[in-house]
Amino acid sequence: MKKAVLSVVLVAVVVGVGLSRLSYAVVANSKHDMSKVPGVTMPDGQICIACHTPHNADVSTTEAPLWNHTNSSVTDYTMYSSPTFQGTIEAQPSGVSKLCLACHDGTVAVDAFGGQTHGNVKISTTSASNLGTNLKKSHPVSFTYNDALATADGELVKPSENVNIQKWVPNGKFECSSCHDVHNNTGIAKMLNASNTGSALCMTCHKK
Repeated sequence: MKKAVLSVVLVAVVVGVGLSRLSYAVVANSKHDMSKVPGVTMPDGQICIACHTPHNADVSTTEAPLWNHTNSSVTDYTMYSSPTFQGTIEAQPSGVSKLCLACHDGTVAVDAFGGQTHGNVKISTTSASNLGTNLKKSHPVSFTYNDALATADGELVKPSENVNIQKWVPNGKFECSSCHDVHNNTGIAKMLNASNTGSALCMTCHKK
């Protein structure tokens, strides 16, 4: 009996190690692999340290574990607005979206982490990944997406009726991570949470 239990434990450990390596593998060579960015030198070729650290993390940031990247100091983003939008967007980006903008607003170096700027490499102003500080040109973020909003809008899927929305909009807040998988676990282009072939990802939420 003890031998059987030991075997189960060993299998669990091996599987766990394998999964952790799989997660590393999908970040490696992705757009978030800072070691592949020209002009950026990562300590010992590390990948995770650009965003996370096992020690001396930024404790003021609670949206991501053991945060290590320098956050943007911008406080006057232009948020999305539309006369047809039924929700209420926060005055400034919040949650995970604020962390994404630590690189994607183009004001902070992608290699600014651990309290240092290692090479001052920023996302090019000509890159589609550089969202700038005018977010009116992008899909709205930092708003509550719930059944009440879906009912008021009339063309949105109710989160209570879709498990993917529940998974991608945790705590009812729609953020950048509602469409994008920062760790590239899906392996889908543009780090999407699901394929957008035939606008499938869009139609997870939108009824058109």
